[in-house]
Amino acid sequence: MISRAQSYMQANAIDGWLLYDFRGSNPVFWRMLQIQHPTSRRNYVWIPAKGDAFVFAHTVDKLEFSDADLPLKTYTTWQEMGVRLREIMEGCSRVAMEYSPGGAIPMHSFVDAGTVEMVRALGFDVVSSAALFQYAATAWSDESVKLHDKACIEVNQTKDLAFARIEELIRAGVRVTEYDIQQFIRSQFDQRGLITDHGPIVAVNAHSGDCHFEPSAENHSVINKGDWVLIDLWAKYPDEAAVYCDITWTGFVGTDVPARHQEVFNTVTGARDKVIEKLQKGWANNESLQGWQLDRAARDFIENAGYGEYFIHRTGHSMGISPSAHALGMNLDDLETHDTRAVLPGIGFSVEPGIYLPEFGVRSEIDMRIDPAEGPVVTTSIQREVITMEV
Repeated sequence: MISRAQSYMQANAIDGWLLYDFRGSNPVFWRMLQIQHPTSRRNYVWIPAKGDAFVFAHTVDKLEFSDADLPLKTYTTWQEMGVRLREIMEGCSRVAMEYSPGGAIPMHSFVDAGTVEMVRALGFDVVSSAALFQYAATAWSDESVKLHDKACIEVNQTKDLAFARIEELIRAGVRVTEYDIQQFIRSQFDQRGLITDHGPIVAVNAHSGDCHFEPSAENHSVINKGDWVLIDLWAKYPDEAAVYCDITWTGFVGTDVPARHQEVFNTVTGARDKVIEKLQKGWANNESLQGWQLDRAARDFIENAGYGEYFIHRTGHSMGISPSAHALGMNLDDLETHDTRAVLPGIGFSVEPGIYLPEFGVRSEIDMRIDPAEGPVVTTSIQREVITMEV
């Protein structure tokens, strides 16, 4: 990752990358070190555009970096820290940090304003490391691809079993709730050796119109004949290289899907397919695309269908090595932010447009990665029709 970072800096007139962390505040810092330990003082990693990278840590925290694959330098006083930082970056002008001008990309805004001011006061021009980090560290390894693909098989099978479970129990006259199916999915993950950070979402009718509703033992609805059901589930293997599989499907407890539900479903899946199409055409034409443009492809489709006000979140999030399904790379976003980070070979992300009405909601989520040789690849099953359940 460091050599890729240096290549990017040399090509983009950046003299060095100063990564800063205080008590675990910066996940980019730890991602580049490929370790994570509790610390209590201000610590840095310096990666020059040319030359050797090293850790610059407070003396109290130095043992926390003993397993970092970089040389270690230390400081003790705040005065010494400032002097040494100026010496470390001597000869540099433009220095990258986890800073986003105007807070435009919150997912890469981890350095506090005061620290940016301090570095500028030392005489350096601070620029954002958002594109630099994405280029250097967000591409999936071969092992990550393998683990993700394997997890997607298991997660897809679990999704099928969950909808079948609803059908089976209702046909048998057994009371079943959103929470019951959520716990059924969690038990399947356990049996398959998968882990998840929270969830999944099992949402019926109006609950599916709340994009972040999550059932609990205290708050859930019974699933009945004629209900609309949204299931969003995500899981991965407990491996350092593992990447989540994250999908959302919708179904109807019955065989005759209501016309309005079908219309909204068609609109959402059509928006999803517009993103796939834009990626494929972009790759074929050697066109450089950015995250906001992919969001626009889906958003324009939904707005033209008359549902724009009900599409209230970005079209997709970064996926990669991360403790959650959301990673630190490019998002498909021109709503919450204007994400100008590029679609790069090797990265992955979700595509999940949604329409959320008061009475029900629809989201269709797939995962994709940009294969360096093949281009855009959908790594999950794609829902083409509403799942129907005979009850």
